[in-house]
Amino acid sequence: MNDEKSIPSVNLFSPLRLRNLELPNRIVISPMCTYSAEDGIANDWHFAHLAKFALGGAGTIFVEATAIDPDGGLSCGDLGLWADAQIEPLKRIADFMKACKTIPAIQLGHAGRKASSQRPWIGNGALTDKDREYGDSPWQTVSAGSVPVNEAWPAPKPLTLERMDAMRTSWRTATQRALQAGFEILEVHMAHGYLLHQFLSPLTNTRTDEYGGSLLNRMKYPLEIAKIVRDTWPQDKPVFVRISTLDEGWSLDDSIVLSRELKAIGIDVVDCSTGGLGRSPQALRVSRGYGFQVPFAEKIKQEAEVLTMAVGLILDAELANNIVALGKSDLVAIGRGALEDPNWPLRAHRALHPEGQLFAGWPKQYGIWLAQRERILDKIRSDEQAALIPAHRLN
Repeated sequence: MNDEKSIPSVNLFSPLRLRNLELPNRIVISPMCTYSAEDGIANDWHFAHLAKFALGGAGTIFVEATAIDPDGGLSCGDLGLWADAQIEPLKRIADFMKACKTIPAIQLGHAGRKASSQRPWIGNGALTDKDREYGDSPWQTVSAGSVPVNEAWPAPKPLTLERMDAMRTSWRTATQRALQAGFEILEVHMAHGYLLHQFLSPLTNTRTDEYGGSLLNRMKYPLEIAKIVRDTWPQDKPVFVRISTLDEGWSLDDSIVLSRELKAIGIDVVDCSTGGLGRSPQALRVSRGYGFQVPFAEKIKQEAEVLTMAVGLILDAELANNIVALGKSDLVAIGRGALEDPNWPLRAHRALHPEGQLFAGWPKQYGIWLAQRERILDKIRSDEQAALIPAHRLN
């Protein structure tokens, strides 16, 4: 009888091939807004913020939600790709990621009615004239209908067919700029209460034309945008779509229908989150435990027969590994955990492969010194054990 522990053929550190691109492992750093750009242009903050992750061992790193139009950011500090001047600073970031053997990715979106908002550390509400003291000026928001985020927010302006057509061009040109910036994966943001999600939801989409009413009509514009991006992005590179698999007025069954349609137009991975329309999270009736959104990713993977990415409170290496090894999802996205520890992927590798080289995968500029320190610590531990004295903490 073989007593050796069986190793899953696919695990957290298995590569994944998507079209002609090979991801070195299944760990993805989620796009996380930092509200620190000016005129949509990335700066040294964004480079330092994302470079930490590039050194930390993740297979793929997403740049935060990047607006396709000037009125499409959540705040005045959001990144953008509506102008050529925004390309080069992002290219600097993408080039560094590639030099670190990680895959650079970017998420494009439009905030719709959730735009023109305060930066979170100021208040996170709708911008008003009072925010001009911080250098932020409010602007008119747009949406699928005229339903505001809540009673404290101004009503958005329903999109005209002409503006919807102009946005098609904006999505196309932003996609082209993302390619010029050197990104290998592009994700369409169709979740968290942003514009395309606002078209999907019957709570926010109050249109009476061909883009409102039935589920198929409400999906029409988001699917048109996804197809424009897929047709514009090179065919040898993958496209992801992030969706809210569950929300008020939107069911998991709806998400399965949407995911099947996304797969049919060539979307490679469905990134599975929940919520975001701005109402109470408790209304979703989703228990927020570790990996609480994984079952939704698993269900969509099975029912829509599409690759998925799991997100949400995936805090430790064993949980992340089990998600992949048990076939619940194909990729695991880490967000706030990476903010706390940019080396999360490297530490996960050590936890899952304790028999391997201790600092395998670490940048050589770090690994040589850490290995040297470990040899010194091993000698100290050995001497203390031999002398039968308790270990003392180094000062």
